[in-house]
Amino acid sequence: MPFIPHTDDETAAMLEAIGVEQIEALFDEIAPALRSQAGEAVPPRLSEMEISRLMHERAGRDGIPTCFAGAGAYDHHIPAAVWELATRGEFYTAYTPYQAEASQGTLQLLYEYQTMMADLNAMEVSNASLYDGASALAEAALMAVRINRKAGSKRILVPRALHPNYRKTLRSIVSHQGILVEEIGFDHASGTVDPARLEQEAQDFAALVIAQPNFFGQLEDIDQLTDWAHSRGAMVIAVVNPVSLAVLKAPGEWGAKGADISCGEGQPLGIPLSSGGPYYGFLCTRQQFIRQMPGRLIGRTVDAEGKPGYTLTLQAREQHIRRSKATSNICTNQGLMVTASTIYMALMGTAGLEQVASACFDKTHGLVERIETLPAARRLFSGDYFHEAVVCLDAPVDSVMRAMQAQNILAGYPLAQDYPELGNSFLVCVTETRSAQDIERYFAHLQRILDKQAQIKCPIQPKM
Repeated sequence: MPFIPHTDDETAAMLEAIGVEQIEALFDEIAPALRSQAGEAVPPRLSEMEISRLMHERAGRDGIPTCFAGAGAYDHHIPAAVWELATRGEFYTAYTPYQAEASQGTLQLLYEYQTMMADLNAMEVSNASLYDGASALAEAALMAVRINRKAGSKRILVPRALHPNYRKTLRSIVSHQGILVEEIGFDHASGTVDPARLEQEAQDFAALVIAQPNFFGQLEDIDQLTDWAHSRGAMVIAVVNPVSLAVLKAPGEWGAKGADISCGEGQPLGIPLSSGGPYYGFLCTRQQFIRQMPGRLIGRTVDAEGKPGYTLTLQAREQHIRRSKATSNICTNQGLMVTASTIYMALMGTAGLEQVASACFDKTHGLVERIETLPAARRLFSGDYFHEAVVCLDAPVDSVMRAMQAQNILAGYPLAQDYPELGNSFLVCVTETRSAQDIERYFAHLQRILDKQAQIKCPIQPKM
C-alpha cells in the first residue's frame, strides 16, 4: 500500500508550479556533507506479509515473562470488555471534540472520566488528561507557581524518593522558566521524607511535592507533610497511584486542608503495559484554581430544549485560544487511553477497585515476608508500604535478575542506576494478576539462585 497519495504526474505538476525540477532541490540549503546517502542504512524493503511475520518472530523471542516489576507501570488485569468497547469506531477514531454538536458521545465520556477521577482524588475538578504522569507533575508545578505568586518564590521541593523519571521530566520542562527544583533526601531507615531534614533544608518555596506511595513503595506521613507545607504558605502537589486511592486516604483529605493539586499516571486503570506506552497523565485540583489548570475541561449544561449537553469549557486555558496567555502549550491529551480508563472504572466500581488494591497489598506483603526468611535477602526499609518494596541482597542484583529472567521471571527493578547508595537492591511488585503458584515459583527460584550466588553483604542502612 502506498503511503504517499501523489502520482508521478501530480508530483511533476506541483514541481512545475513552483519552478523546481526535482524534489531534492527543495533541500539545497543542507550541506552535502550533512546529507546521508540514500538507503545506506535502510534494509531491503519487505511486503506487508513479510513485515508481519518478522515482527511476530521478534515478539516471540521476547517471550512473556511473569512480571514482578513495577516502578511506575503495573501489570493489572484488564477486563475484556474494556478494549472491546474502547476500540469501537465511535471512540477509536474520535479526536479533539471541538465541534460539540457532533461529539456528544465523546464529550459525555470525558465528563464521566473527570467526575470519577475527581471523586477518586477527593478533589473538585479534573481535566481530561495529559500526556503522561511525569508531564502531569511538571504541569502541576507550573500551575502551583502561577497560583502562589504572592509567595514570590519559584522553588519546588521534591523528595528524592519520587520516581527518577518524574524528577528528570520536571526539570526538563520547568527549568527554562526560571523554576528551581530542589531535592529532599530520604530517611535511611524508613525510605520516606525525613521531617527534620525537611525543616533544615527548606526556606521559602512555592510548593512541596509529596509522592504517595513513593518510588520505593513506602507510605509517607502525608498529613504531617501537608500541614507543614501549608503552614509556610506553600502549595502541596500530590503524586499518587490511582489504584492505591481505593484503600489509602485521597489527596483532597490530606492534613487539615487537603492537597492543592493531585496528579499521577493513569496506566494502572485499564491500560496495558505495551512496552512503555501510550499511557496518560491525570491532574485534579480545587475549584478555586480551575482557571490555572492546563489541558482540556469538559462542562455539562443544557441546550435550548432543556436537554443535557456537553462541551469544552474555559478554553482560554488551552493553547489554541489566547495562545500567549494559555496556561500551557502542552495540552496533548490521551483520549483513547482515557476512554479505556473510564470504561475500566465504570466496570470495576468502588468495590472492584478496592478488591484490586487489597489483593495487590496482600500479595506483595506475602511475597516480601517470605523473601525476608532467606539469609541472603532482606527488606531494606521499615514502615508501611503498599504494593512495592525494596529488597536488598547479599549477591549482585544484576546477576540475580539475569538468572531469574532465564526462568522467564521478571523479578524486579534494579535500583543501583538511580540510587547507587542503595547497593544491591531492587524494587519488587506484586499485583492481583499473580497467582499463589506464581509467587511460590518466584520464591523457589530466588532461594535457589541466592544459595549459589550469595557473597556480598547487604548494608542495613545505605549511605547517603
